[in-house]
Formats: sequence, C-alpha cells, structure tokens
Amino acid sequence: MAPQTLVEQISGLYHGEVIVDLAGVTSGINHKLRANELKIGIQAVVGDAQADPKHHGGLDRVLHHFPREHYGQYRRWDLMSRFKDAPAMGENISTVGLDETQVNIGDIIKIGEVELQVTQPRSPCFKLNLQFGHDDFALAMQQSGRCGWFYRVLKSGTIYETDTVQLLKRLNDISIAEAMHIYFLPEFNAEQYQRLADCEGLAAAWVNSLKRRIENRVIEDWQMRLYGPKK
Repeated sequence: MAPQTLVEQISGLYHGEVIVDLAGVTSGINHKLRANELKIGIQAVVGDAQADPKHHGGLDRVLHHFPREHYGQYRRWDLMSRFKDAPAMGENISTVGLDETQVNIGDIIKIGEVELQVTQPRSPCFKLNLQFGHDDFALAMQQSGRCGWFYRVLKSGTIYETDTVQLLKRLNDISIAEAMHIYFLPEFNAEQYQRLADCEGLAAAWVNSLKRRIENRVIEDWQMRLYGPKK
C-alpha cells in the first residue's frame, strides 16, 4: 500500500526520568517534559524511564501514543478532580485527529525517520485513579477504550514535533478499539481471544495472557489492576 498520512503534525512530544511518589506508589506519570524531539532506540526513548518495568516499557511498549482530545472527554465525564492535559497520561506522543478506531494492531507506522509497530492498547491501572483523583478512572478507560496505544521500534532515529505520522502497512483487521473490547469482554469468549491472539505484531504479554485464558477457560481477576491494593 502507498503511505497514508494519518496526522499532518504532532501536537506534543514528551519524556522524563523523574520517578516520585504518587499517593503512596512510585510513578513517573507526572514528570514528563515537553521536548522538540525524541531520540528513539530499539529498547527505549532516550531520557525516558518507567517506575514499574514489569508492566511498563520493554520492547513491545517503547512509546505510548495518546489522542489529546480524550482529555476533553474525560473532563466532560467529570472524571478529573482538577484540570489536566497532555502529558498527564504519561504519553510520549500526543496528536489530534487520530484515535483507537483508526489504528490497528500490527500497523507499521512511520514518524519522521523512525519506523514503529502498533503492539497493544494501554491497559489501564489504578495509578490513573490516583493521577486524576477519581476511583473509577481506570475502569472508565477500560470500558470506553479511550486508552491510546503502544509501539515497538522497528527502525530507530529521531522524531521531531514537526513530523507527520504515516501508515506504511496494515497487517490485521482488528483496531485498537476492537482489541480493547475483545480483551476486556465481561464474558469468556475463546473464539474472539484466539482471533486477537493471532494478530501479527500483538504484544507478547497480551498473546500469552490470551493463551492462558483459552487454556484455563477463565478470565483473570482485574480488581488489583483497576483499584490497587486494598487498604
């Protein structure tokens, strides 16, 4: 396919290495700083860090892309105790005009000289509840699918704020929005799990999780992820 321009210009680029306490848990979500450029390696963004490497970062989650317009929707839903905007989700890339219905699992994306592959939706956790001051923020993100997505890096280089976002190749027919819907179905559905697991480029953690569900015929408990440890 011929390259397709998805976004003419990026709204913002962000990175940060400061890890601090967020209501009793460590997080770097509040300390991303705006940058004119991001230097992208295969394993990480230079100058970017995660407090919880087990659940954030890694080869399948080097960059987090979040649609800026979702902040307005979460504000309209009264899910923020105070005004917050990009990069309050901890994102690296912010854009307007591109959402989870327009990006598919496995998409090959080019931003400037950097080539990326879409690997998974963001799986929301309780730290978002702490960040935005609402106990059900993570649940609302899970149910609405307004979550953004992660990339693995296929070709390293530098991304500039003036770069366009282009789709080079589409490998699957499951969008980020549909992947989010399938993964968080309230009822067990082996057929849909397998369909998602078969998507080329899907993050290994999601593939493994889906295979465990199919094998055990049970959905894992989401309470700890969504609400954190019981007090």
